[in-house]
Amino acid sequence: MPNAPWTDEENDLIVADYFAMLADDVADRSYSKAEHNRRLQERTDRSRKSIEFKHQNISAVLKGLGEDWIPGYRPAFHFQMSLVNAVVRWLARNPDWVVRNPAAREDFGLRETSPLHVGPPPTLSNEPPPQELEQTLFIARKFDVAGRDERNRALGRAGEERVLAHERTSLTSAGRSDLAREIRWVSEEEGDGAGYDIASFSADGRPRLIEVKTTNGWERTPFHITRNELAVADERRTEWCLFRLWNFSREPKAFELYPPLDAHVSLTALTFQASFH
Repeated sequence: MPNAPWTDEENDLIVADYFAMLADDVADRSYSKAEHNRRLQERTDRSRKSIEFKHQNISAVLKGLGEDWIPGYRPAFHFQMSLVNAVVRWLARNPDWVVRNPAAREDFGLRETSPLHVGPPPTLSNEPPPQELEQTLFIARKFDVAGRDERNRALGRAGEERVLAHERTSLTSAGRSDLAREIRWVSEEEGDGAGYDIASFSADGRPRLIEVKTTNGWERTPFHITRNELAVADERRTEWCLFRLWNFSREPKAFELYPPLDAHVSLTALTFQASFH
């Protein structure tokens, strides 16, 4: 039934095929999109164009889920929820995919590495089309992408380590090796209660209190921030910054946000403290 809606079985088939290509792409192994498409045509009786567009739909779903996608399949929106469910089923059956951290294989803290490119944060001027943004954020909220990344301790630690190396290299390059030696990985040494992860410095010696938020997805992937982090950001506005790492599992990119945070992002209360009257 070439023109009929895709069945769950067909969705599961093409999602598994997509992740097989994605694994090769992430690992920089060669693969043939045309060959994958041809095999799916034989197994589904779908056309080449239909399969290619469905692969683009899967890229859009993965974007919403805060995951990698194949660059050659540009995200195409207006997909059915059944496809989202198929991707989520695959991820549930393959939990190691979500917690993998290719960028964490290197020990950034023990060697000099190139500074990260810190670009501009997302703004209204570079916002995606409304329908695209709405569908992407709907998926992120429905499947709690921010909560998933927050629980991924390996991802968070690897991101902090990468920012630690960035700060040391930046200060050393600015001729402030003395300050680079004084940087502290606060969350590693003292735990998460300080309201920031790294105590660093600007080149002129001013303190930089850095809270790191890391995801593998695109720059607009939602993230969690605690009440304590917000309080410290408000109390120490001239020193505190949020260092946002994204696209971490491929080529980490970054931007910084400064207080007040609600000037940059929408803050949504997800839990409430209950006390007796």
